[in-house]
Formats: sequence, C-alpha cells, structure tokens
Amino acid sequence: MAVIEVRLSLLPKGLEAKEIAEKIKENFPDQVIDVAEFRDQVSVIVKKDQITRICKYLHDDPLLSLDHLQDLTAVDYSGKKDVRFEVVYNLYSIEYRHKIRIRAQVPEPNPKINSVVPIWAGANWHERECFDMFGIVFTGHPDLRRILMPEDWEGHPLRKDYPLKGPEKEWSGYAQVVELARKLKEFEWEG
Repeated sequence: MAVIEVRLSLLPKGLEAKEIAEKIKENFPDQVIDVAEFRDQVSVIVKKDQITRICKYLHDDPLLSLDHLQDLTAVDYSGKKDVRFEVVYNLYSIEYRHKIRIRAQVPEPNPKINSVVPIWAGANWHERECFDMFGIVFTGHPDLRRILMPEDWEGHPLRKDYPLKGPEKEWSGYAQVVELARKLKEFEWEG
C-alpha cells in the first residue's frame, strides 16, 4: 500500500484578504464603497448594481478562483439611512485556501439584487432563504419562492420590524397542521 504525502509547502499559496480587496478595488473602482476589517476578517462593501460582474470576476480569475460560495445571507440595518439591507457573500477558494466577504448594499423601498445562481448553483437555496426571511428579491433566480415559511405566510420573520410574537392574526393553515399532526400521531415511533 503506497502512502501519499502532501507537503503544504507544495500547495499553491493563496492571497491575503486585503490583497483580494485591492484587486476588487482595481477592477471595480466605481462599485466599491468601502473595505472594512473587523477581527481579522475583511469585507468589501459594494454597490448592488454590478454584483454578478464582481462575483463572476472573483470566480473566474485564475489568481483568485473563488469557486466556493460558503454562505449567502442578509443583514437588516433597520433605521439606517439610505440602505437598510446588505446581502453578504462569504467566498472561498478551494485551490488557494483564501477567502473574502462581499457585502452588497440593498435599499429598502425596492429590495432587489441580481441572482448569483448562474455563478454558484449552491446559491439557489441561500437566495430563497433570504427572500423568505428578509423579503429581498433576487432577480433572475430560477425558482424564487418561500423555502422555510408556508407559501401564504405574511411578512418576513428576520426583518427587524417583524413583531416579536409573530403576526397579530393566526396563520390560516395552523388548524390544518394541528389536525394532521393529531391524525399522524398513531404512526409515531416510540423506540
């Protein structure tokens, strides 16, 4: 049986997050709003208009090769002027083992941003979750519909203005779910 030894010194060396941020600033100077660093994590804050171009560049550039979307989520900055939401993309290069966080600002009156599903197929469910929980519409998404809440649910539970105790009125499907659970109780396994 042959033993395969991997020497870390022979693996390709990745870039520091600050170097990746500089490359983004060089290639998209009119799109970068800020580069923020907090607890050794670098975020590039960008305008939403060119998010697919920026992400495609990060994915396709052979020196960056950010081929893995680790996570896509949103943040609600309720009460903040101009921009209420940010869509956050945590990107990673499997080949180079470097990473960067991209934060795209999305205004409240019309919370829309282009989908990145054509770049990373795994963004599909992440974008659906952001749509469901925050009400952010991902333009060009192949199947944008609720993923966690029932289709007829009103509101978006992760928005800061969503009532802590939920909606004032009971969800219309609640009685049906309770009745179905009662009927199916006889099939529960007690092992």
